[in-house]
Amino acid sequence: MCGWVFRRPYTIAIFANSLGNQIISMADQTKYISTRSPLAYENDAFLKGPDGRPLRILAEYTEPLARFRREKIQDTVVFFGSARFRSLSSAEEAVELLARPGGAQPAPDHEQVAHRAQRAVDMAHYYEDARRLAHMLTTWTRSLPGKRYRFVVTTGGGPGIMEAANRGAREAGGKTIGLNIALPFEQVPNPYITPELNFEFHYFFMRKLWFAYLAKALVVFPGGFGTLDELFEILTLAQTEKLAKKMNVLLYGEEYWRRVLNLEVLADAGTIAPDDVNLFQFVNTPETAFEKLQESLIRDHLQSPPQAKRHQPEIATTRR
Repeated sequence: MCGWVFRRPYTIAIFANSLGNQIISMADQTKYISTRSPLAYENDAFLKGPDGRPLRILAEYTEPLARFRREKIQDTVVFFGSARFRSLSSAEEAVELLARPGGAQPAPDHEQVAHRAQRAVDMAHYYEDARRLAHMLTTWTRSLPGKRYRFVVTTGGGPGIMEAANRGAREAGGKTIGLNIALPFEQVPNPYITPELNFEFHYFFMRKLWFAYLAKALVVFPGGFGTLDELFEILTLAQTEKLAKKMNVLLYGEEYWRRVLNLEVLADAGTIAPDDVNLFQFVNTPETAFEKLQESLIRDHLQSPPQAKRHQPEIATTRR
C-alpha cells in the first residue's frame, strides 16, 4: 500500500485503523452549509429572464382583470389621439414667450420654432374638444343605474389627447383609466388618471388587448403612427367579426381624417368590401360626438339583452 511494505498482518490492521480514524476526524471538521432555495415566484432571475416570459405575459392579463373587477369596471369608451397636442392655454403661453423681445438677432431656427408653436395653438382645439367630450360622456354615465361603472373613459395614459380625455372625465367626477406603456423614452402617466386605474404595461400586445376587450366605443382624434395603429387594429377586429359586441368608431375631425385616409381607393381596388368604409363615422364637434355615442351605447349595450345573454359575466365578453 502506497509503496510501503509491512511484514506482519497485525501491523497492517493497526495502520488501516489509524488511517480510517484520521479520515473520519477530517470529515467531522468539514462544515456543510444548507440554505433554502428561493420560491419560484420570488426568484427574480427566473421571473425577469426568458423562461419567465409566459408568466409576465399572464400577469399583464390577470392583474388588470383583478383590478377592473375590484374597481367595478364593466366596460369602457376609448379615446385615441396625438400625444403632442397641448391645452389651449399652454400653447398660447408658448407663442407669447416666443413673441417677447430677446437678443438682437433671433436664433437660426426661430421661424421654424415659431411656426410649430402657432401650429400647436391651431391644433389645441382638439385637446379642448376631447376634454369637453369626456366630461359630457362621464356626466351622463354617472347617472346610469347599476352596481358597476359603465363606459369609463380610457386612454393610453400619456399627454396630449390622452391627458385631455382623462382630465375631462376626472373633472366630471368620474373614474378614468390610463393604460400606459413602458418606453425607453419614458412616458409619464398624466395626473388625471384615477390612481387605482393607472396601469403600466411592458408588452404592447397586452395593452392592446385591454383597449379592445372592455371597449364599447372608440373615439379617434387626429394623431400619428400610434393612433393609426390602434385605429386599424380595431377596424380589423370589427371587419373580421372577432369582437362579440358592436363597437361604434368615431373619427373626430373630418377634414384631418379625409386628408389622411382614403379608404375608397381600397374599396375600388377590391381589397376591402364596399361596406367596410362604413365601419366608422366622422364627427366634428363634442356635441355631435356625444349624441352619436349616447345613441349607440343605449341601443347596443343598455337595452335589455336577449334572455340567452343575461347570464354572461358582468365584465366584457368575447368570442371563445
